[in-house]
Amino acid sequence: MLEASLNRDAYVSNDVWAKEQHKVFASNWVCVARQLEIAEVSGSYRLVDLQGEQVLVVRGADTKLRAFVNMCRHRGTELVDSTDLNAAQGCFGALIKCPYHSWTYNVDGSLRGAPYLDDLDFSNHSLLQLELDIWGGYVFVRQIPNKKSLKDSLGEIAGRVKNYPLSELVSAKTFTYQVGANWKVLAENYNECYHCGPVHPELCDLVPSFRQGGGSDLDWIDGVPHREGAYTFTSSGTTTRKPFAGLSATELVNHKGELVYPNLWLSLACDHVASFVLWPNGPAHTTIVFDLLFHPDQIAQLDFDPSDAFDFWHVVNLQDWNICERVQRGMTSKFFTQGLFAKMENPSLDIREWWRTEMGEK
Repeated sequence: MLEASLNRDAYVSNDVWAKEQHKVFASNWVCVARQLEIAEVSGSYRLVDLQGEQVLVVRGADTKLRAFVNMCRHRGTELVDSTDLNAAQGCFGALIKCPYHSWTYNVDGSLRGAPYLDDLDFSNHSLLQLELDIWGGYVFVRQIPNKKSLKDSLGEIAGRVKNYPLSELVSAKTFTYQVGANWKVLAENYNECYHCGPVHPELCDLVPSFRQGGGSDLDWIDGVPHREGAYTFTSSGTTTRKPFAGLSATELVNHKGELVYPNLWLSLACDHVASFVLWPNGPAHTTIVFDLLFHPDQIAQLDFDPSDAFDFWHVVNLQDWNICERVQRGMTSKFFTQGLFAKMENPSLDIREWWRTEMGEK
């Protein structure tokens, strides 16, 4: 029996998107950056837009990362101009200074100075700090606290990928895609391979099992095997790069995929990790930051070249984004009410169930 998808409004409605910003994104651990993207110099920062909320991730004098609302506690002035693309990343130095009335803050967020207000209780006027945690070299921020830790949110994922040195990996290639599709359409597509035969001929040549039964018998926990003689996601299925140390026998030849709710996807090969960070911009548009991560020892090799992996991934990515945009356009039809999931798409159902729980619909 076919299962029903979420209804039309979940993918196209501005009202639903407004609720998602609070219930899905502000209330959960959202991936915002790789830890190494923020320099280890005290005062280094990155400004991130969390579905409309401007947040500063700042490196403290103690090297610790903290997340603050981009807002002076005096009159609410932006500390960093969110309209200035050149200011999205930089270094404050020793102090964060408000441009309006020169209130100054230490890089740990504590108020350092407020001109002519010597009687002010500085301890009650620190920058508003948000929850921040790190896993696998990724920085996560949560705006609305609850009892669920990042570890709890990750669940079994951390154990399934523990052999991959995620925290050590470095991005050697970054590409940003602008996709005209709802983030859930993209996530549902990522989580099934019923579409792989029709959409991804090159990928199916590398992984023939993607064509078999609509991907109904794939074992993502143990990893998906490549064609004979292949072991990684490149056009040839091979590479001159050494595999990560510590992988199991199956991880050396199989490919794994994980979806970390709500906005991080990981596709893990023996020599590289493809990382997708989703930045939903509304019900029908998503920015996707794609990184190819490699071990620094391999990047240091004189003949290092990530193009064998990137060229292959770029073809597959564009195929996915194109078909997801067609799904999104089709869903705008007044005749569309909701879609269906075939049995081989059952992994997509966990997106539906997770989303309904977060939205308070269960």
